[in-house]
Amino acid sequence: MKILVVGAGATGGYFGALLARAGEDVTFLVRPARAAALRARGLRVVGRDEEWTVEPRLVTADELRDPHGPSEPYDLVLLSVKSTGLDRAIEDLAPAVGPDTAVVPLLNGLAHLDALNARFGARAVLGGVAKVVTTLDDSGDIRRLAPLAHLAFGEQDIRDGAVSARAERIRKVLEGAGVDAPVPADVLTAMWHKWVFITTFGALTSLMRGTVGEVYDAPGGPGLGPALLDEAAAVAAAAGHPVPEEERAATLAVVSAPGSPMVPSLYRDLAAGRPTEVEHLFGDLTDRARALGVATPLLDLATLHLRVHQRRATAAGA
Repeated sequence: MKILVVGAGATGGYFGALLARAGEDVTFLVRPARAAALRARGLRVVGRDEEWTVEPRLVTADELRDPHGPSEPYDLVLLSVKSTGLDRAIEDLAPAVGPDTAVVPLLNGLAHLDALNARFGARAVLGGVAKVVTTLDDSGDIRRLAPLAHLAFGEQDIRDGAVSARAERIRKVLEGAGVDAPVPADVLTAMWHKWVFITTFGALTSLMRGTVGEVYDAPGGPGLGPALLDEAAAVAAAAGHPVPEEERAATLAVVSAPGSPMVPSLYRDLAAGRPTEVEHLFGDLTDRARALGVATPLLDLATLHLRVHQRRATAAGA
């Protein structure tokens, strides 16, 4: 299987590195600066008593568009970029997409599906849910913070729980590289449930400007996580994707943990003064809430808070 990984950051870089280490035909589509760093240092995974490096095959957008370069499309595209870079990434990867290419986006939320469907057609685009605990360190290495390596995916129009032939082929390739790769009966529902988790987690830490433990341990703090979860889950339920009790319990365990140092990547961007994915994650969710008649006062507040930050970060050229 010929695979293109768009982005070599903490998420896409990790899955791509696993695939490359397993001997799969993997190419990373990256910006020139990232390409130079990877050529000099390799794509390194560190942490949790492990350290290993792959020498990645790299391509830039200009090289991919080169009419004299390779013209054969890819079988699988793993799209792992922030939503703020989605439009550019779609144009950059377009030459790699042929009539039989499967595009699996690893973004949170749902709005990216509309953009990808419009550009490549819904048949080419699968839903995807990535769960990893990794970050890029100051050296550009992927630091693994927990053992999770989960990538659920599936056809948007799956019927009767059937797994398509191409989804089964992709699953075998991912599992062969050590990735937990289930094909859920309804991938859109799985995406909704991840969206509920990430907005609950992100709103909690960004509103209070602290870790989960710092919020929980403050007087009045224990009630905020459950209240945010109730709002986000109510939107999902109104949209036809109720969150099962076991998933609610798992989310509550993350956002209601005394002493926990956990923060999401959104909070790290906020604390560093960088732009965030506010519109993709929060603006879209609260817009849907209003259309569905669901009140979300706490999520509205988190959205406003992040929008004010976004304007400052943009004005500062971050």
